[in-house]
Amino acid sequence: MLTKRIIACLDIRDGRTVKGINFENIRDAGDPVELGALYAQQGIDELVFLDITATIEKRKTLSELVNRIAHKINIPFTVGGGINSVDDVRVLLNNGADKISVNTAAFRNPDLIKQLALEFGSQCVVLAIDTKQEADGEWYVYLNGGRLKTDAKCYDWAKKGIELGAGEILLTSMNHDGTKSGFALDITSRLAEQLPVPVIASGGGGKMEHFADVFKNGRADAALAASIFHFKEIAIPELKRYLQNEKIPIRI
Repeated sequence: MLTKRIIACLDIRDGRTVKGINFENIRDAGDPVELGALYAQQGIDELVFLDITATIEKRKTLSELVNRIAHKINIPFTVGGGINSVDDVRVLLNNGADKISVNTAAFRNPDLIKQLALEFGSQCVVLAIDTKQEADGEWYVYLNGGRLKTDAKCYDWAKKGIELGAGEILLTSMNHDGTKSGFALDITSRLAEQLPVPVIASGGGGKMEHFADVFKNGRADAALAASIFHFKEIAIPELKRYLQNEKIPIRI
C-alpha cells in the first residue's frame, strides 16, 4: 500500500505566509522560507507554496522566493499562482521547484495542461481545484482565488484535467476551508475512487481525527493543512504517530 502524505500549505501574499477562513479574513502567519524549513525538520512529507494574489494582480510567482526555499529544504515542494505558460514553469523548476500547480489559467486555457505535461511530464503538473457545494448539492468550480463561480462541476473538470495530462489533483473545499470542522469526504472520495491520479484533500483539517477520516473514508492520497501547523495547534510528529497508531501507512 502506498504511503499517505501530510502536506503543509503556505499561502503567500507580498512575500509573507498568510491564512484566512473560507478564503477571507486573511492574517499573517510568518516567513514562508523559515516555516518551510521548520516543517521539513519536523517531518512533513511535502510543501505547497501558493501565491494567492498572483492571478488577481497579474503577477508572476516570485522565482527568487522559490530559490531561497529550495536552498533551505530537502523535500518535494509545489509552487502555484499566476502560472500561464511553459516559460513560467521552466523558471520555477530551474529555481528548485519540484512540481507546479495550475488553477485559473488552466481552466481558462485547458491546453496549458497538455503543453506542461508534454514539456515537463505529468508528474510535475498539479491541477488545483477550488470547489464549493451549492444549494443544489452539486460541487462547482471557482476561479480567481475563490472569487468567481463557474458553471463547471468539480468532478467533470478534474476528469478533463487528467485526460489533458495533470498528474495530481489538489482539491480544496471552500465550504470547509479554515473551519477546522473536517475535510469534505464526499467529493474527495468520489474523485479519489474514480480518477486514476493521486488526490490531495484540502480544507477543513482541524483535529488529528480529521486526517484519519480523510484517509480512511475520503480515500485521499494526501491531506493538506495550513493554519493548524502555522499556529502550532497540531504538531507534525504527533500527527504522524497518531496516524500510524490508526494503522494508516505513513512515513515517520
